[in-house]
Amino acid sequence: MHINYAPNQAACTATLPRMAKGFDFRHAPGHLIRRAHQVSVAIFMEETAAFDVTPVQFAILNALIEDPGEDQVTLARKVAFDPATFGSVITRLEARGWVQREADAADRRRKLLSVTPAGAEVAQQMKRAVGKVQQRILGPLEGPEREQLLALLDRLVDGHQEQAAPDV
Repeated sequence: MHINYAPNQAACTATLPRMAKGFDFRHAPGHLIRRAHQVSVAIFMEETAAFDVTPVQFAILNALIEDPGEDQVTLARKVAFDPATFGSVITRLEARGWVQREADAADRRRKLLSVTPAGAEVAQQMKRAVGKVQQRILGPLEGPEREQLLALLDRLVDGHQEQAAPDV
């Protein structure tokens, strides 16, 4: 910084070094992934509004259809959701009659989850809407770009899964 002060002048003038340009967050991977997630959730909520369900709740229902009797901790990992807050999501699904929680006969502290017939029915009904969500998300891309994006996202997530702690 250069300060110019002349004793017979009433004012002091300073010349500051020019500030560097700000970080170009608009092209940063983290920002773009966050924006893509916002778009994805907004489209999901529009297309599935009649069901009043979140993307995580839909994932839980489908994971339980694939693997009934899963325990809460394993299921939370499978759907990539924080185990600490997972119980409240399960409680909401249970209140709707879509999921049931039972104590494991071998370990009463462990809770096993299964989808109810009503939960399986609503998950089946949502499939068409969720398929439309996927089409809308990828809508701006051409066929090969869609495949490339999905392959790159899989690679990105898998690469970070390998580096992550076992709880992630």
